[in-house]
Amino acid sequence: MNRKIFSFLMLFIVMIIFLIRLFYIQIVNDSYKFESDKNSRQKIKLYPDRGYIYDRNNILLVSNQPAYDLMVIPRKVKNIDTLKFCKLINITKERYIKRMKRVKSYSWRKPSVFIGELSKENFAFFQEKMFKFPGFYIQKKTLRKYPFKSAPNVLGYVGEVSSWMLKKDTSGFYRQGDQIGIAGIEKSYEKELRGQRGVKYVVVDVHNRVQGRYEQGDYDTIPVNGADIKSTIDIFLQQYGEKLMTNKRGGIVAIEPGTGEILASITAPSYDPNLLIGRKRSKNYSKLLSQDGKPLFDRGLLAQYPPGSPFKIINALVALQVGAITENTGFTCHHGFRHGSLHVKCHCGIYDRPQKLNSAILRSCNNYFSTSYKLSIEQYPTTEEGFRVWSEHVKSFGLGKYLNNDLPTGRKGLVPNTQLYDKVYGKGRWRPTYNISNAIGQGELLVTPIQLANMTAAVANKGYYYTPHIVKNIGENSVENTRFANRINTTVDPKYFPAVIQGMIDVFEPGGTGWASRIPGMKIAGKTGTAENPHGQDHSIFIAFAPADNPKIAIAVFVENGYWGSRWAAPISTLMIEKYLTGEVKRKRLEKKIIEGSLQNEYNKQKNH
Repeated sequence: MNRKIFSFLMLFIVMIIFLIRLFYIQIVNDSYKFESDKNSRQKIKLYPDRGYIYDRNNILLVSNQPAYDLMVIPRKVKNIDTLKFCKLINITKERYIKRMKRVKSYSWRKPSVFIGELSKENFAFFQEKMFKFPGFYIQKKTLRKYPFKSAPNVLGYVGEVSSWMLKKDTSGFYRQGDQIGIAGIEKSYEKELRGQRGVKYVVVDVHNRVQGRYEQGDYDTIPVNGADIKSTIDIFLQQYGEKLMTNKRGGIVAIEPGTGEILASITAPSYDPNLLIGRKRSKNYSKLLSQDGKPLFDRGLLAQYPPGSPFKIINALVALQVGAITENTGFTCHHGFRHGSLHVKCHCGIYDRPQKLNSAILRSCNNYFSTSYKLSIEQYPTTEEGFRVWSEHVKSFGLGKYLNNDLPTGRKGLVPNTQLYDKVYGKGRWRPTYNISNAIGQGELLVTPIQLANMTAAVANKGYYYTPHIVKNIGENSVENTRFANRINTTVDPKYFPAVIQGMIDVFEPGGTGWASRIPGMKIAGKTGTAENPHGQDHSIFIAFAPADNPKIAIAVFVENGYWGSRWAAPISTLMIEKYLTGEVKRKRLEKKIIEGSLQNEYNKQKNH
């Protein structure tokens, strides 16, 4: 083959390759055309509807409402009448400059939210004039809507993604101006609720006016709505608990023992969840943050209190388990527990004869449980070994550790260990009497209301519990059959529970500390408590479950500065139990007294001191 023919052949091959490549670019792969059209094309994000949230009875708790963001692409903003623009959307020139500086720092080319959540009036007015302001356009999205002014701590709220959240987001899902769950269910189940964004491309003219769809929508993607969520709470029980806590501070958690489902989670004071939507969200959040009583602080999950006398139930079970006592063991109370110069006072009223376990529970005898606590630890060769065994038994009820639930916040409380006392007194230099306050739920012990409610559920189940959780179903899929289906056993044998539970039932009998709060015709098991408070009046505590022979609800109530357990916490507990199990409350006089009762004077005293 001569050089001329070879050259011609090579030229022909190159031309064929060029034509094939040209055909591929123009016909098969049109990405180059897509890029070349970017000056006449506008990308509009399509936000999916965020999933709805329902209560356990399918009552709607959270829905959506339309909202409109004013978006900007900084590089396209040229020669606009700034003063006219500011007047049109009702902002100052200073704010315009500040916002523009912020979006430019994010990106010159990418769209950003310039003004979020325009009112319907501003949206309609700006829509007509938008062609005069190149670089700006309207993007529709949704805001949350709360039909009930209740349960903000459970539901949470949605807010704009912050700069540090964007840096933390490894998925690349979020962009500046996007919304994200900040607290409650909204945060815990953000991925399920948020859905998947779509995108729509439109053709615009030189005045930024939409002329139609780009390429008949071939490049558009459809948004996928978020999954609906069915929560475990009963909204009417939740509302009722919040009403009972009017002018009081504290936390209430109610759990279904057989499943671990949270029926109500109440913090007081609370607030209307609708305050944290729309353009006034930041302003309202700042007000709530500085408001007296800290309504943004979820006392049901975060407040840590000494458990008080309800903890005597656990000490009784541990003492039975390690063989320190039997249900027939009796101790005589000489106005309290005495050991050398140590004296733990008691007001059980039985000082002339030995009390057995049942009597000690219903009268809350400090001597009985202090003595049984001391004997429990002395069952072992060393104090350290005995205390270690005691501590492990206590922790098996879910105390002193995170519960690994589906709530976005919480604290683990405190169950002291040997290291703590070794540090205070020196290794091998302390005895059970050094921390005898643990026997009556004081000392170093700390629990949250949800932990105490879970502990109560474990007692109701005679030795096991299911992890407390707030969501029942995601879409059509049941949560209860997966993450929270595993039964968690305590280290106390089930055979020891009946005697203790009978004592809790007798709390509501004549002479028991819960007698005044009984529900006629209903068998309840409960325990009153008073937690010492070095900063003011003592806290009122109560735990209960009902019906005692087939528990459907376990509850723990803390009322800050509420004096003693039978004064506030016990009636609140049984009123909620009556409401949940029967649907109505017949003890109207008691209900009125609790709802209208106020502890505000106690809080004012504490604040002034």
